[in-house]
Amino acid sequence: MQQKWQRWNIASRKWLWIIMVIGLIGALPVVYDRLQTEKSSKTVEFVFDYRDLVEVASYRENPQDYINEQLDRLKAAGVQSMAIYENTLEDFRKARRLMIWGASDIANLTDTVIPENENYTYVLFTSAKNSEMLSPVIRDAFSRLDIRTEEWNYRGQQGLIIQTPLEDATLKPLQPDPITLEMLHAKGFNIVPRLVDSLAYNQDAVKKLLDRYAELGVKRILFEGESVKGYSDDADTGSLTVFADLLKQHGMGIAAIENIKVQQKGFSKLAYMLDYNVARLYSLSEADSSLKTEVIADRFALGTKDRNIRMIYLNTIPSRDTKKAAITDTLDNLIESLSGPEGAVAKIEANGFKIGQATAFDVSDSSFQRYFKLIAVIGAVAMVALLFSYFIPWLTLPVWVLGLVGSAGLLVLKPALFEQALALAVAISAPTLAIVLAIRKINEMGPPLRANPLTFAVMSPRRRLTHSLVLYVKTALITFSAVPFVIALLNNITYALVLEQFRGVSLLHLAPIGLTALYVLLYRGEFAFNKTGKLLRTPITLAMVIAAGVIGIVGMYYLSRTGNAGSVSAPEKILRVFLENTVGVRPRNKEFLLAHPLFILGAFLAYKYRSAAFIMIIAVIGQLSMVDTFAHIHSPVLISLIRGLLGLGLGLIIGIIAVGVWQIAEGCWKRWSPLLKKL
Repeated sequence: MQQKWQRWNIASRKWLWIIMVIGLIGALPVVYDRLQTEKSSKTVEFVFDYRDLVEVASYRENPQDYINEQLDRLKAAGVQSMAIYENTLEDFRKARRLMIWGASDIANLTDTVIPENENYTYVLFTSAKNSEMLSPVIRDAFSRLDIRTEEWNYRGQQGLIIQTPLEDATLKPLQPDPITLEMLHAKGFNIVPRLVDSLAYNQDAVKKLLDRYAELGVKRILFEGESVKGYSDDADTGSLTVFADLLKQHGMGIAAIENIKVQQKGFSKLAYMLDYNVARLYSLSEADSSLKTEVIADRFALGTKDRNIRMIYLNTIPSRDTKKAAITDTLDNLIESLSGPEGAVAKIEANGFKIGQATAFDVSDSSFQRYFKLIAVIGAVAMVALLFSYFIPWLTLPVWVLGLVGSAGLLVLKPALFEQALALAVAISAPTLAIVLAIRKINEMGPPLRANPLTFAVMSPRRRLTHSLVLYVKTALITFSAVPFVIALLNNITYALVLEQFRGVSLLHLAPIGLTALYVLLYRGEFAFNKTGKLLRTPITLAMVIAAGVIGIVGMYYLSRTGNAGSVSAPEKILRVFLENTVGVRPRNKEFLLAHPLFILGAFLAYKYRSAAFIMIIAVIGQLSMVDTFAHIHSPVLISLIRGLLGLGLGLIIGIIAVGVWQIAEGCWKRWSPLLKKL
């Protein structure tokens, strides 16, 4: 009975392959929907932080003239939008709209004694126009907080007394400077407001603010701080829902900032209520604004093309330059990085984008997509079962049945966990299965376990190379079969916007290596359990300990290179930039410089030397890396495909060169080693 069960499971491989291919075909329409979604947003928006510009101008001899001059330069360079904050009294002071004092300061100014029981804030406007425009804004904001204000004059200038200490008054957010809004709108800039959630949500104030923004053509909102507008009061008043309704009424979306440590609280919920009217934003920090112009330009072009970035946020900061004995800033550097034929704007437009207000992706979701996804799920489970069949054959059918049942349960109870878990299982299974089948093919055509050198006929080098190249292509095709499954399972706009992230990247980078090593060590001729017993009885030597330490260090370095936080060495950065500028898309270095050439060389050698199959343990890195590229859902499918194919092509060339070098080295060794032994 046990032998029959084993035969049934092994025979089921053929049907699992058929089911997997059917699932693969079923996933293709979902891939098509993903491609249509990615084509729907092709506008990139440059946004400059206006508060930074005011800060820089405050160190110039003619601040207003400087602001006007820089705005014109930024506009000419391609910046079409200005980020405007909910102002504070301190912001108005820096903009020279008003002056502010505390109780002790005003006593010194007016030559009077400081009041014993009054600690108020004194505001003096610098012009009649500033008083006319800003006084209502200040009065309205503080009255909503139940803080009284009264008129005040000093030497003919109009002002206000705010009945709260200076330290408290300067913290309160006020509506944006109406004078600045009118000026920027007149200059043709779009406005990108930055809202805070520091005070209790006030529907009337927010509606008034959004009405004004709508008049100025605002289409997208940014948030400042740890949470989105309305989040703090949402549990008690449902303010987030009300705020979302207001945004939808005004046709406004929001922006998701890339690589912030913690997503702003309430952002995902707000994005959902806005039907994911969200654009991804990359913010160039004040420190990075001083980088070389070509580095900045390449970073912007790469972000828009490779990571679905549609908004680029520019910052600057004044700094003391002791060498020049002056206050400097990075505005000139930023403008240069945007301008000219080698600037960011030209590079972005050359990649098929246009400069303007960023738009959200128009999600393509065909009516039959759910049925195609179901077919893809069945095929994906078949692929996982196939992998099991080559390690534990008698578990093949149980794994497939349990996989289908478990998938159905998770799909109902926790759909997000289900799609990520199955996508991870497929991403691990495909490259591992591809390498295992390659090793089996090498075992079949290469030297047997105990080959007699007198009777075993080694293939010619040309034939070995031909078989290696054919095997290289077949292995890549099997690996790529995981891609439609991963795309279909993770075809959700939340992944494209990185509101949800694919989990298990470290496991994806380790499991295929471990499974390949297991197969090479235990599944190449002898029964696995017999080999396991021998391995467990093998004495541990110092060499083994040293080897384990080296492998551990290499493994830690390898893991440090995975994911978005991986570090890159200076030579690799140079190579990446060269490839980006030369071919438009840069393949992954570990694929075409290491893993793919090693696959070709390893297969070539293994057809002659059985132990060379151990090289496949490293070669699997290239296969898993190709799948991992597509697991970055915020990267366009076509870019990931070109990157993978380019890596295979370059790896093929380097691999053939490596084979040639080996043949020359082997020939030299055969010729000269007898002479060396005589010495």
